[in-house]
Amino acid sequence: METGDGALNDLLSGGGMASMLNTVWLILCAMTFGAVMEHAGLLARLIEGLLAAVKGAAGLIAATLATCLGSNILTADQYISIIMPGRMFREAYEKEGLAPVNLSRALEDGGTITSPLIPWNTCGAYMQSVLLVPVTDYLFYAFFNLINPLLALVYAWLGIKVLRLTPPGAGGFPPGPSTKPQ
Repeated sequence: METGDGALNDLLSGGGMASMLNTVWLILCAMTFGAVMEHAGLLARLIEGLLAAVKGAAGLIAATLATCLGSNILTADQYISIIMPGRMFREAYEKEGLAPVNLSRALEDGGTITSPLIPWNTCGAYMQSVLLVPVTDYLFYAFFNLINPLLALVYAWLGIKVLRLTPPGAGGFPPGPSTKPQ
């Protein structure tokens, strides 16, 4: 396409959907792998062994962060690294009495944020193809992506912002707003 502007010509003539086919195939393969792992019962088997070693809320959050990072490395897809551990750990967070926001935050810190750091992950591959900069070149400048998972781990161990469904030692849900007429 000719617009008179070289940069705009490059943008509009980038190949469209056909240029993204490799990334789409990678996502489809990763999603298929995740579905096979779940339906074959391999995820349940993995979680049993992992949860046996986990102690307390901090250990559970640390296990979630590690599982998300490992999923990013092994499955090469950010979506699998969020969905799979989310489904794996949901019941464990409920049993531990942790609010769902803790699981959501751990999935974000361990899955979403680390995916651009893995060159063969769909996110890393996409960024490399768009920016034309190898992941290994921008890796050390991605401070947020490197520091945030570590900060999440420190927060978990110190108990900072680890929200519970019920206060420790109290039964039932915390009281909600009053519904009595005044």
